[in-house]
Parts: sequence; structure tokens; C-alpha cells
Amino acid sequence: MAVLLSLCAALAYGLSDFVGGVASRRVSPWTIALMSQVGGTLAALVLGLVVGGDPTASDWGWAVLAGVGNGVGTAFLYRGLAAGRMGVVAPVSGVGAALVPLVVGLAAGERPGVVAWLGITAALPAIWLVAREPASAEGSEGAVRAPSAAGLVDGVLAGAGFGVLFAGLGQIPEESGFLPLAFNGAVGAVVVAVVAAALRQPWVPREPTAAVGLVSGALGGTATGLFLVATQTGYLTVAAVITSLYPAFTVLLAALLLRERVHRAQAVGLALCAVAVGLIAAS
Repeated sequence: MAVLLSLCAALAYGLSDFVGGVASRRVSPWTIALMSQVGGTLAALVLGLVVGGDPTASDWGWAVLAGVGNGVGTAFLYRGLAAGRMGVVAPVSGVGAALVPLVVGLAAGERPGVVAWLGITAALPAIWLVAREPASAEGSEGAVRAPSAAGLVDGVLAGAGFGVLFAGLGQIPEESGFLPLAFNGAVGAVVVAVVAAALRQPWVPREPTAAVGLVSGALGGTATGLFLVATQTGYLTVAAVITSLYPAFTVLLAALLLRERVHRAQAVGLALCAVAVGLIAAS
């Protein structure tokens, strides 16, 4: 069940990023980032009020930490997007988002089986290959350029942020309900706004198209909720790695709906994603 929930979370995250990415072509990506946080918060709040729960002070604390990670990850991911460094930021952040909770889960005593480890081993290069945009590494004359230091910094910070988000949410028990998830989104929205303002980027919603960010956020909030339940029914290490395969769904959606080309490396990555999920599920 944890594997299935994590896979559904990856699908929802991939769809969220696809919707947000399309909207970011028309509106400031910082605005979309903020609106997506708001949309996710509203979705989690409604779910939390309906389902109920009894969160403790510790659960609220983990929600705050996860929210800071959420906001930092989103802010630096979108800074990379706005600066055209997505080909570096996306793969680095994707691998980082998987590694941080993997380390936390192992430190907490989780011990996946040998077959699951084979799946995890396949998943990390799969995330890198799928998320990487080969064209971004070429110059105007086709010469391969080294990744920029700024792109690597954005990717590391985004990956660390999302890793903290996953690791923090993994500490919240089932009886807490979904209200801490809503608080996590609210904290994330504040962090995005603060970082955008500090960098003097336009983040205040001023155009009707910005409302699309709410849809992206609702999908993202659904994904985060699925991930939260997955960690409550299985290993954080497994849930985080499978959920971090979400770039595969974004690539597939772009190929199917926008007719974007799937590069050879991405095709290899997609195949590795399928192998990783199969191995982890078989374990």
C-alpha cells in the first residue's frame, strides 16, 4: 500500500509541476510558486477539517520544519527556472529530495530488504536522467558547457529543502490528521514570499492567470497528503524515493500533451524508473 500511495503521490506531483510549468510561461514563476503553496494549504485545510485529528506540539513543530523546507525548496527551484538553469537544478534537486529522507530513515532504524535496495539504487540515476534537460548543457555552437555554480547551488538548496519537507512529514503520525499538512503549506507560502521579496522578484498575484497556481497547488497538496499517509503505512526511505520519481510523470505529460521530445537519456531514465518501482514493489 505504501508503494502504491507513493506512486500516486509522484503522479500528482508530476501533474502539479506540469500545470505550474505551463502557467509559469505566462506569469512570473514566483507568483505561481506562491499560489501553489496557497492552493495546497487550502486543500489540506479542508481535508484536515473533514477528517479531524489530534496533533501534538511535536507534530506542529515537524510541520513548521517541513514548511520551511517546502518554501526553501520551492523558492530555489523556481529561481533556477526563472534564470534558465532548470537543466541543472531539476536533477540535482530531485536526487537531493530522495537522499535526505533516505539518510534520515536509515538513521531512524529503517532497513529495506535487498530487492528494495536494488530498486533504490536504480531510482537515483533514474531521477537524474529524467529530470536533466540535455539541451541546456549545450552552447550556441553545440559545445558542452560545465554546469554553472549558480545552478548547482540552486539545485542543492532546492533538494535539501524538499528533502527536509519529506523527512519532516515522515515524523507526523496518523492520529495527527491533516491539519499539520495545512500548516506546512502556510509556512511554505510565507517563506516563498520572503525569499522572492529579498531577491526583488515579482511574487504578488496581479493577473487572472495566476489562479492556475491554485490548481497546481491543490494537486501538490494532494501529493503531499498521499506521501504523508504512505510514510505512516510503510518506510520513509521507500516512500521518499518513489515519490521523488515525479519528474518522470512531468516528462511523460509534456510528451503526450505538448508533443515535447523525450531525449535518449530521459528515455533511459524512464525505463530505470519502471525497473525501480517494480523492484521496490516486489520487495
